[in-house]
Amino acid sequence: MLQLLNIIISVGHVLLIVACLIGWIFPRTRKAHLILMGVVLGCWFLLGLKYGIGYCPLTDWHWQVKTKLGEESLPNSFIKYLLDHIFPHPTSPRVVDILTFVAFFISLAPALYLHWAGKVEQKLADKE
Repeated sequence: MLQLLNIIISVGHVLLIVACLIGWIFPRTRKAHLILMGVVLGCWFLLGLKYGIGYCPLTDWHWQVKTKLGEESLPNSFIKYLLDHIFPHPTSPRVVDILTFVAFFISLAPALYLHWAGKVEQKLADKE
């Protein structure tokens, strides 16, 4: 049962990461994307005040499952865990954190732009 839960959390976690990175591209998912990005920011910085900046409750829960499955020496970051399993050499935790934050904010910028541009466009249309 724990192995199934591990797989479900892994797939869900990857899907959430992909949604954060590209959810702004599709008009139908833009609002959900902004909400997701707000939740992530809240976890990273508000919960991060207590647990450390960049805290992810999903990673915390996932690591609890992996620990019960016998995995040890888990990194602080799920993304580092993925990269270390994809590439032959371990990636620096600092580099992973920097790349994660950069990718996040690169995805947030167009999302915010499209959101505010849409509001301005709507106000202009309402005036006509």
